[in-house]
Amino acid sequence: MGSKKRAKPSRGKKRARPCADQALALEYVRAWAHPAPPPEPSTADAGNSFLPPQAARMARGGGGNVLFELHSHSKHSDGFLSPSALVERAHRNGVKVLALTDHDTMAGIPEAMSAARKFGMRIIPGVEISAVHSPRQIPGSGEPVHILAYYGMCGPSRFDELDSMLLNIRDGRFLRAKNMLAKLNTLKVPIKWEHVMKIAGEGVAPGRPHIARALVEAGYVDNVREAFNKYLGNDGPAYATGSEPFIETVVQMISRTGGISALAHPWSLKNPDAVIRSLKSAGLDAMEVYRSDGKVDGFSELAEKYGLLKLGGSDFHGNGTKDESDVGAVKLAITTLSSFLEMARPIWCSAMKDILLKFAEAPSAANLGKILKFGQVVSLDGSAPFDSGTDVVNLCLTSWLNYDDMEAVELEEVRSKLACAIKA
Repeated sequence: MGSKKRAKPSRGKKRARPCADQALALEYVRAWAHPAPPPEPSTADAGNSFLPPQAARMARGGGGNVLFELHSHSKHSDGFLSPSALVERAHRNGVKVLALTDHDTMAGIPEAMSAARKFGMRIIPGVEISAVHSPRQIPGSGEPVHILAYYGMCGPSRFDELDSMLLNIRDGRFLRAKNMLAKLNTLKVPIKWEHVMKIAGEGVAPGRPHIARALVEAGYVDNVREAFNKYLGNDGPAYATGSEPFIETVVQMISRTGGISALAHPWSLKNPDAVIRSLKSAGLDAMEVYRSDGKVDGFSELAEKYGLLKLGGSDFHGNGTKDESDVGAVKLAITTLSSFLEMARPIWCSAMKDILLKFAEAPSAANLGKILKFGQVVSLDGSAPFDSGTDVVNLCLTSWLNYDDMEAVELEEVRSKLACAIKA
C-alpha cells in the first residue's frame, strides 16, 4: 500500500508538467500576438497558483487559443479578395495572426497591415515563391515546388535582392501563360489572352488558376479542378514552365533575407522525400503537415525524419467553392506556434538590425519611407531632418516590435552609427 501511495503523486506530477509547458507556450504566443503588454497579476490570480506567474496572467485573459493563419492569398496573386477583405474575413473567423502569402509578390502586405490595425491583428509579411526541383539543375526541367517565406514586421532585409527574384518569376509567368494558351489552341480549346488578363486583374502576373477560370467561363470545363485535371496539371497537355529558380536558390534567398522557409503542400509532390532532402540540405526550416482535414498521413514522419518544424494553413483563396477550407480553418497547437515563434523571432530581429544598419549608411526621409514599407503608415516630410539616431531607431521599433522584443534586441551599435551619420 505504501508504494502505491508514493506512486500517485509521481503520476500526478507527470500529468501536470505538460499542462504547465502548454500554459507557458500560450503565454509566450499571446504576448507576441497582442502588441499591448499583459496586465500585472492581481490577487485574483491566487487561485491559479499551480501555474507559473506568466501563465496565471494568461489564464485571466480568457480563452485557450491564439489562432494563426499561415497560408492565405489575396487578389494580388490568384485569390478573390482584396487584402483588406481577407483581413476582415480572418478577423470574423477569430484569426489573431495572419500570414499573407501571395504567389511571388508582397504587394498586398501594406494594405493588409493597415487593415489589421483596425482589428488589433498581427500580419506576418509572407510570400509563396514558385520554384522547381531539378536534381541536375537543368533549366526548363524539374518538378514545380512552392516555398513559403515568413518575415518579421520589418519585412525582408535586402528587400531589393528578393524583389528582383520575385519580379523575374512574375515576368516568366506572362511568357508561361502565353505558351499555355498556345498549347490550348493546338488542342482546339482557344482562350483569348485578354480574357485571362481580365480575370487576373491589373498588375497581376497570370497563373494557372486564372487560365482555369477562363476555361470555365468559356464553357470548356465545368470547374477549375477539371481544368487542371484535363489540361493544366503538371503532366497536362497544356502545361508549360516559366522562369522559376531552383528550390535550393529560393531557400537560401529566404535565409539570407531574414525569413523562415517552409515547404508548401508537400502532398502534391511526386517524390516528396527527395525534394525535402534537397531542401533540408539548403536550409529549409519547416514544412506543411496540417490541413483543415487534419494531419496528412506520412508527412509528419517526413518532417521528423529531416528535423523540420510542422506547420500548416488553409491555403485560402476565397473562390467560394464547397471544397475550399475557410481562412483560419487549420488550428495549430499552441506548442507548435510557440516553437515557430521561438525559431523566427531571433531571425526577424537580426533582419531588423541589418535593415537599420544599412539605413545608417544613407539616412534620409526617403530611405526611411522605404524601410518602413511593411510597417506602420508614417507621414514623413521629405525635407525634415532627423534629430538623432535614437529617433529613427525608436520610430522603427514602434512599427516593428512588441514590448519584449524591444528589451531583447541590442541596438546600441545601430544608434551609434545613425547618430554619427546624421551629424555628418
